[in-house]
Amino acid sequence: MSTTLAPRRRTLPEPVLQSPGYWQSVLQRLLRDRVAMAAGVVVILLLLMAALGPWITPADPYAASMLKRLKPLGTPGFPLGTDELGRDLLSRLMIGARLSLFMGLAPVLCAFVVGSVIGLVAGYTGGPVNTVIMRTIDVFYAFPSVLLAIALSGALGAGILNSLVALTVVFVPQIARVAEAVTTQVRNRDYVDAARASGAGPITIVRVHVLGNVLGPIFVYATSLISVSMILASGLSFLGLGVKPPEPEWGLMLNTLRTAIYTQPAVAALPGVMIFITSVAFNLLSDGLRSAMDNKG
Repeated sequence: MSTTLAPRRRTLPEPVLQSPGYWQSVLQRLLRDRVAMAAGVVVILLLLMAALGPWITPADPYAASMLKRLKPLGTPGFPLGTDELGRDLLSRLMIGARLSLFMGLAPVLCAFVVGSVIGLVAGYTGGPVNTVIMRTIDVFYAFPSVLLAIALSGALGAGILNSLVALTVVFVPQIARVAEAVTTQVRNRDYVDAARASGAGPITIVRVHVLGNVLGPIFVYATSLISVSMILASGLSFLGLGVKPPEPEWGLMLNTLRTAIYTQPAVAALPGVMIFITSVAFNLLSDGLRSAMDNKG
């Protein structure tokens, strides 16, 4: 009697659901934050306006006409009015976004690079090296940021480059302290001790095991300084220590329009409104990014 064996059914392995990576999870949480996304849209629009400004302005931002000076909002041909020299304010605000955003982003970026290097060296080395570096950094905290920026700009002279240097010097100590604190925490982790025990050199340990774990918190803190940088840069231009006329920059425009505050207050306040909107947008985006990175769920 022969028995026929039924063929054994092959069972396929169930697919393994891979959990998303850390940065993918951060992006997902950030996309769910409506406030941060709204702020991100505003920032993107401002960046596009700065990049495309010379090609999309409705009028020549440098063309002056004393017969058209200080026109109110809604004037035909000048929807946002004109400044004290009769120049189209909408065009100047659009062109001014380039310098204003540059002075907000460039000092923070430079300070991020320099301050991160200083903080990494101080935090990983420790001992006397850490003491010397951090006590030197602490000297800058004896001066308020505004006064330090004004003093450095006054000593270096007016101009975009000098303002950039002054603001970079202001922000380097702040970023360096954060970088040092985070690096000090990471250098005592077990995986760093294991890397030392395996014979890895300091440069390899910092590059492979430390850098990737400290750049995130440093970057998030640096983004929170962009709005501060914009306000300080605008303040320097307002005081005549930043961008020079006739270049349009929101802080400088606020200074030149201050005499019109009683005759055309809405027109005179527009550069300040742009500074406020941009600063709030960067702050909200930075807060959303920090919340997304701090979420442990």
